[in-house]
Amino acid sequence: MENKAMKALPDPPEEDDREEKVYGNVLAELESVDLPLGTTLRSVYDDQPNAHKRFMEKLDARIRNHDREIEKMCNFHHQGFVDAITELLKVRADAEKLMGQVTDTNQRLQEAGREVTTQTEEVIRCRIQQRNMATTVEKLQLCIPVLEMYSKLKEQLEFKRYYAALKTMEQLETFYIPRVSHYRFCQIMAETLPKLRDEIKDVSMSDLKDFLESIRKHSDKIGETAMRQAQQHRTFISAMQKQTSLGCTKPLYSLNGRTPTQHNGHDGEEGTEEEEAEEEVLTAHDLVDFSPVYRCLHIYTVLGDRETFENYYRKQRKKQARLVLQPQSNMHETVEGYRKYFNQIVGFFVVEDHILHATQGLVTRAFTDELWNMALSKIIAVLRTHSSYCDDPDLVLELKNMIVIFADTLQGYGFTVNRLFDLLFEIRDQYNETLLKKWASVFREIFEQDNYSPIPVETEEEYKSIVCRFPFHDADIEKQPFPKKLPMSHSVPQIYTQVKEFIYASLKFSESLHRSSTEIDDMLRKSTNLLLTRTLSGCLQNLIKKPHIGLTELVQIIINTTHLEQACKYLEEFITNITNVSPETIHTTRLYGLATFKDARHAAEGEIYTKLNQKIDEFIQLADYEWGMSESDGRASGYLMDLINFLRSTFQVFTHLPGKVAQTACMSACKHLASSLMQMLLDPDLKQISLGAIQQFNLDVIQCELFASSEPVPGFQGDTLQLAFIDLRQLLDLFMVWDWSTYLADYGQPSSKYLRVNPSTALALLEKVNRGMKDTSKKNNIFSQFRKNDRDKQRLIETVVKQLRSLVNGMSQHS
Repeated sequence: MENKAMKALPDPPEEDDREEKVYGNVLAELESVDLPLGTTLRSVYDDQPNAHKRFMEKLDARIRNHDREIEKMCNFHHQGFVDAITELLKVRADAEKLMGQVTDTNQRLQEAGREVTTQTEEVIRCRIQQRNMATTVEKLQLCIPVLEMYSKLKEQLEFKRYYAALKTMEQLETFYIPRVSHYRFCQIMAETLPKLRDEIKDVSMSDLKDFLESIRKHSDKIGETAMRQAQQHRTFISAMQKQTSLGCTKPLYSLNGRTPTQHNGHDGEEGTEEEEAEEEVLTAHDLVDFSPVYRCLHIYTVLGDRETFENYYRKQRKKQARLVLQPQSNMHETVEGYRKYFNQIVGFFVVEDHILHATQGLVTRAFTDELWNMALSKIIAVLRTHSSYCDDPDLVLELKNMIVIFADTLQGYGFTVNRLFDLLFEIRDQYNETLLKKWASVFREIFEQDNYSPIPVETEEEYKSIVCRFPFHDADIEKQPFPKKLPMSHSVPQIYTQVKEFIYASLKFSESLHRSSTEIDDMLRKSTNLLLTRTLSGCLQNLIKKPHIGLTELVQIIINTTHLEQACKYLEEFITNITNVSPETIHTTRLYGLATFKDARHAAEGEIYTKLNQKIDEFIQLADYEWGMSESDGRASGYLMDLINFLRSTFQVFTHLPGKVAQTACMSACKHLASSLMQMLLDPDLKQISLGAIQQFNLDVIQCELFASSEPVPGFQGDTLQLAFIDLRQLLDLFMVWDWSTYLADYGQPSSKYLRVNPSTALALLEKVNRGMKDTSKKNNIFSQFRKNDRDKQRLIETVVKQLRSLVNGMSQHS
């Protein structure tokens, strides 16, 4: 084991050689200035424990070796160093002398060159300044245009030339500022320009808002001018159509430099200055400054925000349109209310038309058409509502004329107005209604002022005056000498004249409606028919029903309606002359005046019958019979004679009536008189009647029969009028003759003498007579029941009563 350990240890010489080699490398590394020392020294200390000591020994040995080499080298060069020092010392004195000379020469040179140096420094400074100035000028030449453009920009903004200012900004940004962008002021400019753009947008938008507010205030004036020029143009065209010779033509009206209607004409002679002023053509630019709109449009176009501007403008104009279309609540009360409403609307759309043609796409035809259609619907609704409140035909006519001018004005600017003319047809019906109301009051006033008596004519002039107003022709009356009377009353020519005035008034509304003569003729005839069949007919019916209208007035009304009926054909001719439409045209409407006046005449006739009966009733109420009288007075009653006298005088007035009317009235009066007398006898409140009262009643009936036989109204055949009293006559004869046997025997026979006497009527009267006889007998003699004649008569009456009752019962069972 020990031998093996010995073999593992290296030989001492080999170990020394290895250490020598290692430390040699370390020292070589230390001597090298390029290698780091940390790693080398770490390798020394990381080795064997005594390596540091041995390294220090090797380091000392190496130092000593280098010292020996330095010493050898110094000894080798020492003699040369000594010789050099010796020689240097010899040169030292010469060097000091040379230094003095050089110093002196330098001083002299400095003294001599000081002025040159000064001038040279001045030259250098000047050249530096010159160079700086040239550089500055060069830079200024680049900056001055920028500053000039910016100054120009400020000036343009100050004078509100915003469009030019935007162009200047664009030049600054694209051309000028990039050339000097490294300067601070240019950077500030570049940062300021977007803000200026926003300010320009805000200012231009503010100007636009001011313009929109201003245009709303000026729309009234613009519309007024446009509609006035439209009216002048219509008047001019109407005058030209009436001229038969060539004449000068006036310039057509225009608000936007365009004529609403193309018209060819000849140039006339030069007029006066006033005429030229009146004929001057006004444009929208003459009334409104549109520059804010153009300016704002250009600004937003340059800024690339045109769509925003267009949307804003259209939105605001729609709002303004709704405000313009909103009428005042009392607009219907005056013409000025409608005029202001139309002026504002026309002004609004004239402005839109100008904007449409003066700008490129700010508003489009589709937009204006949409706006107009919306406005048209609102206008029609407003006019339909407010016109319904108008009850003055003159105001409705003014409204119609304004609507026509309004429609023609806007039609000239390319807007469709057919619906407005359709609305006029609705308003025409309302206009006719207001006319009918007005003429109803006119007719009522005429009827109230009429005296309902024939018109007295004193002279030829008076006669011609009446005939000129009313188509009256009667050969017999014309042959009569003056003074004379016309059969109708004053209301007839007045009514006829007013009907013609109504036709004229109705025609005024039909003018300018762009309708054919046939349509106008149809309108006139229909409105005239309404006047006759509704208004005049209603007034006549109300007149006839008035309580203060007596029989004389009713007779005159019948005569008046007869003449008015005959005049209807002249009204037909009157309308034909106005419209130039032949009455033979297939679709021509006929006048219904004949039926109107016939109905009024029939109503008057019926009222005559009614009033006659009422008058008869009044006389009947004056009757004061003494139903218990023993014998008659021997003469007719006073009330009945007064009644007959009244009827005679009344029927004399009926001589001017048609024969059938007078005969019907006479027959109706007689029948009513007979019926009233019969009801008087059969009155349930009348319990008893004496034979003397029957005799007195018979005398009154005889007077009635005498009146009927006297032919109070001509035309009756035979005793036709007397037949009205036949029922009374047979009944009274039965009681006067006391012919009950004949009555009962012949009852039901066509040849019966008392055919018209009804059993129930005879029974009722007989019972009253029976009670009267009983009461009379009691008063005359207390022992009357013992008289044989009275007892026989009483038994006869009882027998007749029984038989009459059996007849009445048989009739009731049979029925």
